[in-house]
Parts: sequence; structure tokens; C-alpha cells
Amino acid sequence: MTKEVFIKDIMAKPMTIAKSAKITEALDKMLAEGIDPLIAMNNNSVVGTVSRQAIAEKLGSKQNSDIAPAAIHVASVVEEDFTSVYPDENVNILIPLLQRYKLVVVYDADHKLIGQVSAGDLLKKYPTDDGIGGAIETVVTIDASERVVHLRRRMLDDKISRFVVSDQDKYLGIVTETDVAIALRKFRESVTDNHQDRQIRNLIVRDIMSSPLISVERTTKTADVVALMLKKNISSLPVMDKGKLFGVVTRRSLVNAL
Repeated sequence: MTKEVFIKDIMAKPMTIAKSAKITEALDKMLAEGIDPLIAMNNNSVVGTVSRQAIAEKLGSKQNSDIAPAAIHVASVVEEDFTSVYPDENVNILIPLLQRYKLVVVYDADHKLIGQVSAGDLLKKYPTDDGIGGAIETVVTIDASERVVHLRRRMLDDKISRFVVSDQDKYLGIVTETDVAIALRKFRESVTDNHQDRQIRNLIVRDIMSSPLISVERTTKTADVVALMLKKNISSLPVMDKGKLFGVVTRRSLVNAL
């Protein structure tokens, strides 16, 4: 008989941030801990989550261009994008939940926060020798010379969170919401208000992308993909087929394929 696995067996320590904290503090913590999103707290109660995507959108907003990043509070980017479970529930209930939410929080019987579960935590418990065919999604590319303001517009309008960066027939790297958040923070901290509108148009994708490109072959096993994601602390991997870009696999798409 297979031993039943409970949520308490796979949950991780909750990673939290105060609603009153600065978004720069939240971004630094996410990068240091390799987590996205963080659980936002107010008076020891969970009020939502704060993600790298939300921070990138906030920093890229023209409405906030006259506010220093370190002066913007987490409260302004909190989203209610989470659900909750209890530690003694079967781990199988997490699959549909993590297909919908980035994060599941774990409460004890007194409704006290005691843990969290992400796609990475779940995937560690579902080792498989199956291929990644069912988890491959359409990949979108962007030219390395494209302006970051246009990249951000495409992310918002088309709801795309990652692009493979190309230069003619070469794939140079990947650019994600994390890269945008980091780049916009640095830009806002280093360029004075009256020069931001003009100088931000000089920022191009090549300047902010993560490189070199880390990818996997179409024939790679799911267990190997998960292991690589966890080792490199990344949430997505472009998929190659005989030297050509075929698609992308993400932690979310791997959960969707379970």
C-alpha cells in the first residue's frame, strides 16, 4: 500500500512580508529566497500576496515615476491571488489549486499561518520518468534590440510573462517579469525624475535579459526538468528540438500536466 502523503509533509516555511514594508524590501527578499510571490501580512493576518510581476508593473507605471522605489509600500501591490488548506489534508488536493493559484497558504486549526506550498514544492513530490510533451507551451520571442518600454507593453497587453531573446537566428537569453522588475528599480534609483521619460526609451532588452540561455531538449524527462529548475532556481525553461526553439516549459505547466 502506498503511504498517504499529507500537505504537512511537503509544505515549506511561510515567506512573508509586512503590508507596510517597501516594495524594494519585498523584491530583495524574493530574489534572496528564490520565491515568488511572498505572503503579505497585516497584524499577523494574511491579506494577500505580492509578486515580482506586480512590482514590475508598479515600477513601470508613469503615475509613480516621481516616487522613489524605496518609498512605495507593499500595500499598493498586494493581490488576493492565493487560497488556503490545512496540514492534514491529502496532498492531491493541491494539484487543482496550484493550477489556479501561484501559492497555497497553510493554516492550522486556529487559522494561524504555519506554511505554504508552491508549484516547486509539489513537483518535488511527484518524480516521474515521463516526458515533458504534455507540459510544453507556446514560446514567444523578442528581438534583443527591442525597447524595454515595448517589452513591458507586450507583457501587459498580451499577458506574457517571459520571452526568449533572439538576435537574427541566435537565441541569446530570456527576459522575464523578474528581469523587468530589477531593471526598472535600478533605472528609477539612478535616473532623476526629469530625465526618466527620455532615458528609459534607450533601455533595450539586451540590457536586462538573463543570459546565457538555459534550455532543455524536447526529449528530456520531467524529473530532470524539475531538478534543473530547482537547482538553478528558475521557473521556466525553453525547449529545443534539433537546434530549433520548440516551446517553453514552466513550473505551472508541469503542474497542469499532472
